[in-house]
Amino acid sequence: MSTQGCLAANDWICGEYLRSRSQELIDATVQHVWITAVSVVIGLLVAFPLALLARSRPSWAGPVLGLTTLLYTIPSLAMFSLLLPLFGLSAGLVITGLVLYSLTILVRNIIAGLEAVPEEAREAARGMGYGPGRLLWEVELPLALPALMAGLRIATVSTVALTTVGSIVGRGGLGNLIEDALPSFFKAQVLTASVLCVLLAVVADLLLLGVQRLLTPWTRIRPTRTSGRKAAPTGPAGTGSAGTGSAATGTRGAEPADAMKAVS
Repeated sequence: MSTQGCLAANDWICGEYLRSRSQELIDATVQHVWITAVSVVIGLLVAFPLALLARSRPSWAGPVLGLTTLLYTIPSLAMFSLLLPLFGLSAGLVITGLVLYSLTILVRNIIAGLEAVPEEAREAARGMGYGPGRLLWEVELPLALPALMAGLRIATVSTVALTTVGSIVGRGGLGNLIEDALPSFFKAQVLTASVLCVLLAVVADLLLLGVQRLLTPWTRIRPTRTSGRKAAPTGPAGTGSAGTGSAATGTRGAEPADAMKAVS
């Protein structure tokens, strides 16, 4: 079958579709990325103070975590229907729903990251005169970044997938193409839009992973191992024991130096 005839034949893989509908694909992809990015950023801005509230006031932790979990259990169609009277058929409807869905992941990971900060680090910072705000931004938050970034990656990938549901109100990015193609079973459009959704999720995850590695260089440091050399058993038993003892002493003497290098 020729490439030009793949549209008429309704093939799954069709180069002619990519050429003739390239602008439509670009517009849908841009809308998908925009909705995802805005939703994740707003979700992070909302989740951070909620996580701080839950951590500083343990009595609030249960209600905050319970509410965010409850919101995540609401089906997307029901969520958009509940928000429809407030936002109408707009992008704000989809973004608000996606923000609410992201909270359960982001809040839990922020709390987990902050609680994983060693108490010794907090005590050392307080001993150096750090106040609560400086302690949070300069000590606790940097040490909590691995858990926070892990939650951000999960929330972003999840949001890329859920954005397609916005097609029910015409604000679904690549989901709009999938919905438009399903009634006529336009195979090339369904497959292309689906593959682009997967690629968006993979690229977003890899980008955030790269940002995480840049922000947390200490997680890539491997501790050095010092191994002492065994004395060759060429002399008498007493000499061999003394040689072994010297090697062991040398090894123990090297350990504090290595520790000081690691600290410095």
